[in-house]
Amino acid sequence: MQNKIISYFWGTLTFILLSSSQQSEMISGKVIGIQDGDSITLLTENNIQLKVRLEGIDCPEKKQDFGSVAKQFTSDLVFSQNVTLQITGNDRYRRTLGYIFLPDGTNLNEELLKAGLAWHFIKYNKSPRLAQLESDARLNRVGLWQLSNPTPPWDFRKN
Repeated sequence: MQNKIISYFWGTLTFILLSSSQQSEMISGKVIGIQDGDSITLLTENNIQLKVRLEGIDCPEKKQDFGSVAKQFTSDLVFSQNVTLQITGNDRYRRTLGYIFLPDGTNLNEELLKAGLAWHFIKYNKSPRLAQLESDARLNRVGLWQLSNPTPPWDFRKN
C-alpha cells in the first residue's frame, strides 16, 4: 500500500512539473507501450513513464475500420525505439500532448496522416501542414480514405 502511495506521489509530482514546463520542451525516451494509433507510453531517460497523446491528429478507434491498422503502423515505427517528444501541452485526461520524432527526424504524427490512418484534429490544432497532409491522403485515397464515407473518431466516440 505504501509503495502505491509513493508511486502516486511521484507520478503526480512529475505531472505537475511537466505541466508547468515551457511549451515545446523536448524529452527523449523509449517507447514501451502502444495504446492505439495516436497514444503511446514513453519511458523517459529519468525512468518516468509518460502517457503521450499525439498532437494534432486523431486515429480511428480500435473497433473502427483501420483502427488496428493505425495501431500496428504506430507500433511498427516506434515500439522499443528511442524517440524524441516535443511537448505541446496536456489534454483533459492528463496525457502529455506532443510530436514524436524518430532518430532520423521522421515525425510520427505526420506519417500517420500521410498513410491515411488519421484525421487532422482541427478542433484542437490549426496546423496548415497537418491539414495539407490529410488533404493529400484524401485526394490520393490512401488508407481509410479508400472508404466511401469514413466516420471520424470523435463521431464514433459519441455513439
